[in-house]
Amino acid sequence: MEAKFHLALPCRDIEETKKFYMEIIGTNLGRNTEKWLDIDLFGNQLTFTQAGNFSFDFKSYKLDDYILPAFHFGVIIPNDSWEELYGRLFQMDLEVTTKATFMQGKKGEHLSFFVQDPNGYMLEFKSFKNVNEVFTL
Repeated sequence: MEAKFHLALPCRDIEETKKFYMEIIGTNLGRNTEKWLDIDLFGNQLTFTQAGNFSFDFKSYKLDDYILPAFHFGVIIPNDSWEELYGRLFQMDLEVTTKATFMQGKKGEHLSFFVQDPNGYMLEFKSFKNVNEVFTL
């Protein structure tokens, strides 16, 4: 079954969040008001609601030789889009992690990088070597 995800998150500043996702990531704006907005994140619905200050305890975990944030979300995109986005974001004054290959030589091998949005959320972008192995053990 093909399905799109919807994720709703609090945000500190609607305008900063809108600017980051539209101007920096390059997404489209969906329905919106002064207090909330929908972002079209590669065909998935990401909703931000103005919430003021909030905090999360960003614990981490280890995968291969990398320490990764336990709380994060992201999208899986084709390699050409992944390379273009990584190259563009890496040139900006953002906290973008170095690209990494996870599960190298194994089922599920993929490229990945993280960028932090204005709310402190870690956003991951993945590109699988073989898209048919996204859920393969």
